[in-house]
Amino acid sequence: MELYLNATSPYARVARIVALERGLTDDVSLRWCDPWVDDEALLAVNPASRVPALVTDEGTTLSESLLIAQYLNARGNGIDLLPGAALAEVLSHTGFGQGLIDAAFTTVIARKHQGAAADESVLGQRRERAIARLLATLEGHERTRKGEPEPLTLGDIVVGVALDYLSFRLPEVDWPSRHQQLAAWHRALLGRESFRETAFA
Repeated sequence: MELYLNATSPYARVARIVALERGLTDDVSLRWCDPWVDDEALLAVNPASRVPALVTDEGTTLSESLLIAQYLNARGNGIDLLPGAALAEVLSHTGFGQGLIDAAFTTVIARKHQGAAADESVLGQRRERAIARLLATLEGHERTRKGEPEPLTLGDIVVGVALDYLSFRLPEVDWPSRHQQLAAWHRALLGRESFRETAFA
């Protein structure tokens, strides 16, 4: 399999962490690319020019991080990141994390192209409120109260990447000082080898 990605995409990082956690390191070749310059190799497999994109051994392209995560989870070994007995709870947690990634990523891209006006717009203000609400929800979430992200689930991975992306791209949000329980949970997650190996750069 081939995974098209770049080093700063939170979506690509989710897919890569899933591959690592499911023991697929030797089965997935990493293809580093820049989706913002119409990379020809990426366009050949994903005309949307987005990462991540996974080309299966059969030559089928999968796009969108959560779809790729589901496929890799089914192909790998070890702990099931989408356990059937708690599927609704895991997907709920995953959805909150994905919402946080989306709001943060869209903020970063809007600022890149629109400057300060992006934050002052109606959509910018909506994103800011969404980030605040999602952080508050995650602070009180059952997984956060548990203290340790064990056994690991897809929700933990997505939420962990979302929080790391906030610190990486939007440090002014300073979420750890406002959500200390969530910050402690996140620190435990960052100790995993999969998170250390895929740190944003």
